[in-house]
Amino acid sequence: MTDEFSVQRRLGYRILRWVLSAAIIAGSLLSVVQIVSDARYVSSELDHHARQTVELVREAATQSIFSLDEALAKQVIAGLFGQQELHEAIIAHPDGEVLASHQRTLSDTPYRGLTDWIFDRTRTYTTELHRNDILASGKPVIYGQLSVTYDTSPAAAAWLERSALTFLVGILRAVIVGLVLFVVVHWLMTKPLQILVRALTEVDPDHPDRHLLDHPRGHNTDELGVLVRVINNLLVSIQESRRQHEAAENRANQLIRYDQLTGLPSRETILSTLGTTLEECRANRGRLAVYCCGIDDFKSINEQLGYQTGDSILQTMAERLEEQGSRQRIIAGRLSGDQFVVIANPVEDQYEAAELAEFLLRLFSEPVRIDESSLHITATIGVAMYPTDAAEPDHLLQHAEHTMTLAKAEATNHSRFYIASVDQEIRARKQLEKDLSQALNNHEFHLVYQPQISLQSERIIGAEALLRWTHPERGMVPPDQFIPLSELNGTIVDIGQWVLDEACRQAAAWAASGMPLRIAVNLSAVQLRQPDIVGTILATLGRHEIPPGRLELEITETGFMENLEDAVEKLRQLNSAGINIAVDDFGTGYSSLTYLKRMPVQHLKIDKQFIRDLLVNEDDTRIANTIIDLGRSLNLAVIAEGVETHEQEFYLRQRGCQIAQGYYFSRPLAPDVFREFVDSFHGKLEENMENQQYK
Repeated sequence: MTDEFSVQRRLGYRILRWVLSAAIIAGSLLSVVQIVSDARYVSSELDHHARQTVELVREAATQSIFSLDEALAKQVIAGLFGQQELHEAIIAHPDGEVLASHQRTLSDTPYRGLTDWIFDRTRTYTTELHRNDILASGKPVIYGQLSVTYDTSPAAAAWLERSALTFLVGILRAVIVGLVLFVVVHWLMTKPLQILVRALTEVDPDHPDRHLLDHPRGHNTDELGVLVRVINNLLVSIQESRRQHEAAENRANQLIRYDQLTGLPSRETILSTLGTTLEECRANRGRLAVYCCGIDDFKSINEQLGYQTGDSILQTMAERLEEQGSRQRIIAGRLSGDQFVVIANPVEDQYEAAELAEFLLRLFSEPVRIDESSLHITATIGVAMYPTDAAEPDHLLQHAEHTMTLAKAEATNHSRFYIASVDQEIRARKQLEKDLSQALNNHEFHLVYQPQISLQSERIIGAEALLRWTHPERGMVPPDQFIPLSELNGTIVDIGQWVLDEACRQAAAWAASGMPLRIAVNLSAVQLRQPDIVGTILATLGRHEIPPGRLELEITETGFMENLEDAVEKLRQLNSAGINIAVDDFGTGYSSLTYLKRMPVQHLKIDKQFIRDLLVNEDDTRIANTIIDLGRSLNLAVIAEGVETHEQEFYLRQRGCQIAQGYYFSRPLAPDVFREFVDSFHGKLEENMENQQYK
């Protein structure tokens, strides 16, 4: 064992010191009590002996003083001095005249200072000498007095010798008792504890349960036996706790280092691996490519098909990437959500990197089997290369992610390589987001209106309110740039409310001037999720005194598919109030007859991408026809947007499309110009009708 377990102050020595100290102190106190008691006894005996002596010679001393017999008095005094401790004896008359006396020198001993303090230096005892003669007052006749003085030294010397012996015997007895107690304590406690300590020092800290303690002999059922059992249980518990801690730590590392859904390395693990791989590339002067792969429209997949299906898709893609990793020199990981990362090392050049990007696109686009159905999934990939694009792992991965984000904004199912302008685009986008948050307060927004024409009556029956942003520095910002940003940062809620309020205000102004038109306003999915959206819209109509039937709310398929139950309930409340509901960009999302049957929808709007190549592209023409037929079968009016040619307008009218809008009729117009256009459009229509009558 290490030195830190060595015993520095042994418990046995400490117990011995404490036991002996306590025994000596106790013995000393008891001896002192005994010595004090003996001193009191000696003092009492000294007084008693002196009084007896005086009483014995009192008759003789009285006779000598009565008969004035000096010889007898001296004889009495001499008899008293037969005692060695007597210091002085005096027989005297009542007036103090001495009849006889004698004095002996006090003995001189080195310990007199102590004994004189305890017993006094001398003690004097005096008695009156009288006979049976009684005075008239009834008191005896006093003939003289006898006074004896004793030296306390002899009695004190004997007491001192006994005290010293008593003290020494007491100390010796205390030491013997202390040693006996120490031996007993050592045998019963200290020695077993020493055995336990030695056994504990032999316990392996890494595996404490491998060397459990043995019970000391004779201590199986007492406190030491209990202590051993407790220690053994503690050692086993420590090892078990350590195992659980290691297992928890391994699980935590697994959670941190690997994605739990797919089993692929997580972002932190990929960054660490990328750092190691970059070091190898620097040493070998090689190149590598980082691919950030994002599944297209994965959010809609989750909302349309369920999160369990989305998880199955992610797991399938992870399995494909892992399988390719065992075949090729690539490492795959999951970043977050629908994003995967692939590290290819080495690559010869950008051409090889582009070939791998195309391979990954094909890998993602392979059908995914879910239960008995087959799903077609696509992905968009951003590519960054070392050393041309970045030299640090985090920068390289960041460039790939940014490139993927911009690539998704352009289109789906394609790859894009990082270029220096990507950073500029990202910074410009962040600045645009900052400016967007201030645009409403700075009054930079305005509305334009595109007329909607009935293809049967050829009259303008409504207008779609379109938002425009005039940036003080950039000028006109396209809606497809700032509207997605506003939905991401939440500003679309305030902006959308401003659009609704402004469109209703304009509709009220037109109605007051004799031009009542239906106004179509786009309703964002973010707005639809607001809990108070129904009350807000109805309050806006009431504020501007607009009949609900003159407002049409356009919402995309993906907008209400995010939370179908909530969206259906809110749209039903709005429709019950008289507001028209239109599905915008129909055919671009997950078109389903199921939700069309549940939704309170009056209009379907064909997206302009299907109108653009109408009569030119067979697929687009077929889709447009399908939507028109679907609307007819569900008794829904169909609106075609993006009509730009007479041929498109004629074909749509013949196919039964009810309403159209687009540049063929008019581009979006400012409110005052829109009024002039309506008057002019209807004027030409009436003129043509009159000419036809004359013909």
